[in-house]
Amino acid sequence: AFTGAVKQTSGKVEQARGGTLFLDEIGDMPLALQAKMLRLLQNRTIQRLGGQEEIVVDVRFVSASNRNIEGMCREGGFREDLFFRINEVAIDVPPLREREGDALLIATSLLRNYCESFRRGPYAFSQDAMVAIAGYSWPGNVRELENRLKRAVVLASGTEITANDLGLAATSTTGGLLTLKDARQKAEIEAIKRAMAASRNNQTQAAKILGVSRPTLYNLLTGYDIKVESE
Repeated sequence: AFTGAVKQTSGKVEQARGGTLFLDEIGDMPLALQAKMLRLLQNRTIQRLGGQEEIVVDVRFVSASNRNIEGMCREGGFREDLFFRINEVAIDVPPLREREGDALLIATSLLRNYCESFRRGPYAFSQDAMVAIAGYSWPGNVRELENRLKRAVVLASGTEITANDLGLAATSTTGGLLTLKDARQKAEIEAIKRAMAASRNNQTQAAKILGVSRPTLYNLLTGYDIKVESE
């Protein structure tokens, strides 16, 4: 429901009954809305805008924030009672810069999706792009990676996404310590290992994650002498 509605409309919470509702950046929620959120979590009921009936809702809530909620509680910017309600199971997701190899693996998956969504390409990453992605600190985390990739897919020419397409400087990412070939091999090995771990050593699934054929993955595993358990 919303102000000015001319007919009865279910809100997001009611629409999510029996399912999960994701609250992104809950740290930005105003205090007045936090009070309503606390009531919802305590009573598991809602009232439609302008309505009187209490509607029971069975919804699982998952929230995320890039802010220090505990610190906000101490400073009065976030309700402590609400924090305790939403903090039953907390998962700390480290930033991309602390997860070596993840950026390239995520970028490969996103590139494939964006090529399909925008009906462009298909594109592959150039060597300098892979070096840049692996070496960049990604202060904006996955959102920054998504935005840079979307722009690159829309504006790219040729068959490859380059470091320049991504707005990244490949020369500054290696610190002069690795050749382009060595940097590419290191990035590929990390991506392959993570794909194999994510797929529990299922080469067919790992190949899909990496966006290559199974024979290509097999050749890479053999060429880099990466040992894996049998499926």
